[in-house]
Amino acid sequence: MPDDSSPARAKQGFYTRLSHAGRAGTHVHGFVNPPVHRGSTVLYPNMAERKAGGSHRLEQHLIYGVLGGPTHWPLEDVIAEIEGGTRCQIVSSGLSAVTTPLLAYLKAGEHCLMPDSVYGPARGFCDNFLTRMGIATTYYDPCIYAAGIEKLFRPNTTVLYTESPGSHTFEVQDIPALAAVARAKGAKVLMDNTWGIHFFQPFRHGVDVSIQALTKYVVGHSDVLLGSVTTNTQEDWDRVRTTTMQLGQYASPDDCWLALRGVRTMAVRLERQMQSGIEVAQWLATRPEVKQILHPALPGAPGHDIWKRDFTGACSLFGVVFHPHFSQDAVHAMAESLQLFGMGASWGGYESLALPTTGFVTRTAGSGDFGGQMLRLHIGLEDTADLCADLDQGLTVLRSFGG
Repeated sequence: MPDDSSPARAKQGFYTRLSHAGRAGTHVHGFVNPPVHRGSTVLYPNMAERKAGGSHRLEQHLIYGVLGGPTHWPLEDVIAEIEGGTRCQIVSSGLSAVTTPLLAYLKAGEHCLMPDSVYGPARGFCDNFLTRMGIATTYYDPCIYAAGIEKLFRPNTTVLYTESPGSHTFEVQDIPALAAVARAKGAKVLMDNTWGIHFFQPFRHGVDVSIQALTKYVVGHSDVLLGSVTTNTQEDWDRVRTTTMQLGQYASPDDCWLALRGVRTMAVRLERQMQSGIEVAQWLATRPEVKQILHPALPGAPGHDIWKRDFTGACSLFGVVFHPHFSQDAVHAMAESLQLFGMGASWGGYESLALPTTGFVTRTAGSGDFGGQMLRLHIGLEDTADLCADLDQGLTVLRSFGG
């Protein structure tokens, strides 16, 4: 079996690479999965070895537990491979994956551009923590064109943050066009790529730093909090890695081991959940109660043309907009009536979720009004016929409110 860096490996299919990346190989004696390495203190046999380890503090050398170890490194290698990058840093949560690179590239007196559709806790971090640091944030319409984003740049703008699609309202951003403007302005492009996972290859489209909530599809079982920050150049890696270490960011090796196990089946889960998500979305699109489906993979949906150009697939998270005569109470009652859909804020696991979002999403740049109450759905691994039947009875509850 060729090692991870061989030319033959680069030509292998995604399923094959997920099955073999970060493993010792098929001809190495021992268990298939790597063991969990837990530890804080690292012992050295002599001072020469201690000095050698210290000189490689940014590489894969055992120095101290918080710097990572043999359980962290295989997972980092797999995530870097999934996203087409060269190096990856595992952190403690999806939010940590957002905040760490922001702190790496922003300092007092600088300016950040954030999409109005950004993940809520990321907005909170900008409005509170970054504001206290003297860093200004401007929220922009996620569907803005290159000419529009160029007008928002200031002389002190150093970060253009993107999230495509937005995880509540699913706006697909023109990342290559926006990245070209940022590059001309000397700013770094950060992207939350959790929805795209591997369907969007960020570094081929001008992104400098890719962010993932591994909590979602990589873990896949709704039982671990974890995040990743992936880079593609040595300069960006040094900056992210150094900031991570200075912040004391750390992920449990047990959590990393669970994520590494989850990633082995991710491709199969993604394919099933993508098809199921499209099937359920298409069924909902035929319902008279529904005004619009926010699923980029559906022809005619907002952002479909950009999605078709830049993505190779879709995940199982999408939005439903009901006709305006249905009230918020009606949508809440519908969600509460569902038997197979839990009400939860995360997604990416094996179980389906339904979450009303109208009134719970902050917007300040004038975007996000779709003319009706909204419900976000995550489609799990259940039979789609059962999910549609559950939604059908939920829609009966919705209609009972007089809409």
